[in-house]
Amino acid sequence: VLSLCCEACKKVIFHVPSELEADTLVGRVDLKECLQSAEFVSSSDGNFKVLEDGSVYTTSALSLSAEKKTFTILLKDIQEQVQKKIHVSLVEEDKKTPKTRHARDTVLKRTKRRWGPIPSVMIENSLGPFPLQIQQVQSDTAQNYTIYYSASGPGIDQDPKGLFYIERETGNIFATRAVDREQYPSFQIICFATTPDGYSPEVPLVHTIRIEDDNDNAPYFTQDLFEFCVPENSRPGVVVGKVIAEDRDEPYTLHTTLKYRIVSQTPPITPAFSLHGDTGVISVLLPQLDRELVPSYTLLVEVRDMAGQPFGLCTTGTVVVKIEDTNDNAPSFKQLQYETRVEENRVSVEILRVSVVDLDEPGSPGSGAVYEIIRGNDDQAFEITTDKNTNEGILCVVKGLDYETAKQRVLVIGVNNEAPYLLAPHSQQLSQSTCSVTVHVLDVDEGPVFKPCLLRLDVKECEDIGTAIGRYVAEDPETGNSEGIRYRIPPGQCNWINIDDRSGEVRTVRVLDRDIGEMRRGQCNVTVLAIDRNGKTGTGTIQVCIVPGNKNFPRIAQTDYIMCRDRKPICLTAQDGDEAPYSAPFVYRITDRNLASMWKLTPHDDDSWYLSPKGDIPYGIYQIPVSVIDNGGKIGENIVRVNLCDCVTPTECTGRDRQLSGGNVTLGLWAILAMILGSLLLLLILITICGCCGAGVMHRQVTDDCANHNLIISNTEAPGEEVMDHNIIPLQNTCDQGGFGVKTGEQQTFEMVKGRGHTLESVKGAGHQTLGSVKEGGGQAMMDTCRYSYSEWHNFTHPRLGEKVHLCRQDEEQKHSEDYLLSYNYEGKGSLAGSVGCCSDQHEEEALDFLDQLEPKFRTLAETCIKR
Repeated sequence: VLSLCCEACKKVIFHVPSELEADTLVGRVDLKECLQSAEFVSSSDGNFKVLEDGSVYTTSALSLSAEKKTFTILLKDIQEQVQKKIHVSLVEEDKKTPKTRHARDTVLKRTKRRWGPIPSVMIENSLGPFPLQIQQVQSDTAQNYTIYYSASGPGIDQDPKGLFYIERETGNIFATRAVDREQYPSFQIICFATTPDGYSPEVPLVHTIRIEDDNDNAPYFTQDLFEFCVPENSRPGVVVGKVIAEDRDEPYTLHTTLKYRIVSQTPPITPAFSLHGDTGVISVLLPQLDRELVPSYTLLVEVRDMAGQPFGLCTTGTVVVKIEDTNDNAPSFKQLQYETRVEENRVSVEILRVSVVDLDEPGSPGSGAVYEIIRGNDDQAFEITTDKNTNEGILCVVKGLDYETAKQRVLVIGVNNEAPYLLAPHSQQLSQSTCSVTVHVLDVDEGPVFKPCLLRLDVKECEDIGTAIGRYVAEDPETGNSEGIRYRIPPGQCNWINIDDRSGEVRTVRVLDRDIGEMRRGQCNVTVLAIDRNGKTGTGTIQVCIVPGNKNFPRIAQTDYIMCRDRKPICLTAQDGDEAPYSAPFVYRITDRNLASMWKLTPHDDDSWYLSPKGDIPYGIYQIPVSVIDNGGKIGENIVRVNLCDCVTPTECTGRDRQLSGGNVTLGLWAILAMILGSLLLLLILITICGCCGAGVMHRQVTDDCANHNLIISNTEAPGEEVMDHNIIPLQNTCDQGGFGVKTGEQQTFEMVKGRGHTLESVKGAGHQTLGSVKEGGGQAMMDTCRYSYSEWHNFTHPRLGEKVHLCRQDEEQKHSEDYLLSYNYEGKGSLAGSVGCCSDQHEEEALDFLDQLEPKFRTLAETCIKR
């Protein structure tokens, strides 16, 4: 590596290889030449570090690239506040291509002897004498030597300055004092060789001084006290725990090869544990570890280095092994017999406490007692529990005892532990401890007792009021009979039944129906009181259950069907509001014999039957009476309407069937009111039109010379001439029958005709008719070839019109009304509306087309009629 200084304190160029490893010397810079009093030296690039003597080293492996070619060394004098910079450039060395030579050529090569000695060794804690020479380094070309050293080891914050030095003239390296290997395992000394003029012909030498270990540290345990647990009665070889020791001397040497052993055991009885010398694992040695005898062991253990040799350093530690309890002892009663007393009918009362002895650890599952009653408690009148604080058994009465039934009860009580038994090796089977308890029942005067205390009475649905459904009586326990006992039902309960106060007979007070109110639940509990002569009371409960009855008739859900030409069977399904066994299965029957010969019923399931025709019966609508019989024998009559239609799908006959049958449509209230109001409104309009406009105007075909009994326009009141109309077609053999005739054609025309032996007066008795009316009745409508002339028609109608006008002038009391239509002989000047007379004269020759254009005149006449 060449170092060229160009313009000191400004720029330095180093020629280096393209690949540099970590801790590689790059070059050296003369720092004192730039700043004599530099106190702080640093590099701008973290890949390089600068030592105090100006040596530049790489901190990590790197490749020479464009980004790594330059960096800056910063020098600072903090006191003088002076700062200088040195710019360092790295230039890659030129790679020379070796020349090829012939095999016979002789190669002469001069090699320079390296000045690198082997690593030095210094004994730890050496006794001297100091300074102690360690090594000598020499260079053929240099005469002056300097060193820069660094130590490596745990916990080193700074270099131990003054520990080593080198003679400047001879290159001998000396140590000034003893070194602790645990503090400084090794040192690296960087040696520099220079000529008297300051030139460095040699590469700086990195010399390693290793501190050889001395067994100056005794091993030590990682804990002051080791505590382990092992269950009692564990088998030999069971691992208890492991002790761990360490040594600060050099690893993997005899100085750190440790051996363990048990020094002593407390209590000093047969050794119970063994300790593995190499691993420090403690195992069970004694086959019978009994916690009840020895609850814990204390072991004094030793660890020694130098593989346990007597001259090795050693340390002792303490191990405590606790023996865990197992349930290897059965509890036993302190007494084998107990006696106690209790009054009859007392409930939830403590009558006795029993205690046991257990050698297992108190408070553990192995000593917790569990009591049970083995015999004498068939009726479950007694109960025994454990007091967790005292481990005693508490005997209680949970059901009242009866002195008259049993004056004394004998119980056998057993005890176990919460945890299962674990027998010790070579031990016998444990037996359960028991004791007997005699309970004396004391007699007490008590009230009546119902037997049973809960009586269930089933009542059929819809039974009559007052039906006897059972009897509920109580007995006096002292006498064993029911004499002198009265019964009653307290108020505030369901009012379904009552009870006779002397006999206890129970009867219904209501009709019980499961479909009404509170009876939907189907049952009710009634409390009954029994009172004896002394006023003692007893209670019992009657449970009244309503049994479903056969009260509903079965009916077919759908009764209207359409059957097409494929005659696919119809599925009839019945429904019944009753419950089993009064509902399904159903039986179907056709009650009409004639229809039964045409139709048949086939069972499908419990609820449904198929209805189908027996043969090729004609199409039509059939009303088939079908009776359905439920499982209780109740018969429901139904009418099934079947439209046997010539169709492919039922929708083809749906509209046709509605037209024939009208459909089963139910109108609502608002629909009926709307229809009534609409009908009244229509009727009012018709009455108004008829009252104002007379009989109405009908279009008819009229000839030119005939008025045909209609209003005509005329300037005079003279009658017209009698003219025969050739357009009227005579009908043969009709004049003899007389009456009114009808002429039919494309346009319907009504005419008054004259028959033989009849006049216009003859039709007066037929009632009021308009000119366009037709009398329907016994005979066929006829037409006469003879016609009335206008004069005859005028003579017939004029007196009647006058009579009508006269009647219109009178009110209900036959008095003339002030507001009525008056007739005048002279109308004066004609109005814009023209004449409104209905009998104006006009020549019959005129055409009657004006009848189609009477809107203004008809409106005037209508307004007049409305006012009237």
